[in-house]
Amino acid sequence: EVQLVESGGGLVQAGGSLRLSCAASGFTFESSAIGWFRQAPGKEREAVSCISSIDGGLAYANYADSVKDRFMISRDNAKNTVYLQMNSLKPEDTAVYYCAADLRIGVPDICNALDAWGQGTLVTVSS
Repeated sequence: EVQLVESGGGLVQAGGSLRLSCAASGFTFESSAIGWFRQAPGKEREAVSCISSIDGGLAYANYADSVKDRFMISRDNAKNTVYLQMNSLKPEDTAVYYCAADLRIGVPDICNALDAWGQGTLVTVSS
């Protein structure tokens, strides 16, 4: 069974940092792209960041413009875990953050087709 479990959310003041974790199981983690998404109250879910599988020692990552230079995605294949380091947090980053798995192999449009989702973790940034 494919499972994704997020953790690390919480309440933080503006300007602070949090690191989210996404622990995965039930599929070939190292071959899969993993993405972070968020949904703020009253808004549609949006993509935050996605990281590809590691190829030749390198992984490709993309970011939403709103989080570039503040958030960093990384993966540890030995732990089947993807992280989202969030720095310089703003009140508008407040949302439920979800991780999701793209189980397609070798595609350039990573995270455009998602096969499994976690239950989400709440991030609240106070002003």
